[in-house]
Amino acid sequence: MDEDFLLALRLQEHPERPLSIVDASWEMLDPNPDARAMFLQFNDKFFWGKLSGVEVKWSPRMTLCAGVCSYEGRGGLCSVRLSEPLLKLRPRKDLVQTLLHEMIHALLFVTQNNRDRDGHGPEFCNHMNRINQASGTNITIYHSFHDEVDVYRQHWWRCNGPCQNHRPFFGYVKRAMNRPPSARDPWWAEHQRTCGGTYTKIKEPENYGKTGKSDKKKDKNPSYETATAVCKLNVFLTILF
Repeated sequence: MDEDFLLALRLQEHPERPLSIVDASWEMLDPNPDARAMFLQFNDKFFWGKLSGVEVKWSPRMTLCAGVCSYEGRGGLCSVRLSEPLLKLRPRKDLVQTLLHEMIHALLFVTQNNRDRDGHGPEFCNHMNRINQASGTNITIYHSFHDEVDVYRQHWWRCNGPCQNHRPFFGYVKRAMNRPPSARDPWWAEHQRTCGGTYTKIKEPENYGKTGKSDKKKDKNPSYETATAVCKLNVFLTILF
C-alpha cells in the first residue's frame, strides 16, 4: 500500500482527533507551507489575533539563527524573519516551531513592549508551555541546528594568544561572511584585555575571491587589443592625409 492510502486509513481511524500541527503526516500533506498563511493561522489560534500588524518574511542571508524577531523605529514596527538557508530543507515541524518561538517574542513586544530579543524569562516560558501543551509542539528556548550553522561558517580566524588554549572556542572565530575580528565586535575590548593575541585567517571557501580576478584578466586583453587598434588607425590616417 502506498503512503497516501495509509494516511487515509489513519485519518479514518481517528476522525474526531485533529492532527497536531507538527504531526509527521503534514510532511506529505503540506511539504512547502506558506509561512505567512501559517502565521495568520497561528495568530488566531494561539495569540488572540494580537499579531496582525507583525511582518513575516524569509531572509536569504541569515545563517546564524533559524529565526529572529526585531523591533524597528519609534512606531513599534515588529518583524519576524525566518532563515531560508537553515529552514528550507529541514522538516516542516522545525519551521512551525521556529515561527511560534518568534511569535512569542512578538507577542511580548506588542503587549508589554518587551524588547529583549534574547530574553526567555517566565513570561516567555509560560506561553511556550501553553502552546506546547495545546498543539503537541516542542518549542524550546534555543534551536539546535548547529550542524547547519557550521556549514555556512566558512571563514575562520584563530588567535595566537593564550585564549587558543581555553574553552569553549580555543581561539577560533568562524563566520559566514569575510569579516575579520575587530573593534566592531562587542567582545573585542575584553579579548584585548585578557588575551591580547592577534587573529590570523586560516580557512576560507574554496576558490573564494578568484572569480573576480579571473574576470579582470579576461577584460584586460580586449581593452589592450582595442587600444592597439585605435592607435594603428590613427597612425594610418596620419600617413594617409
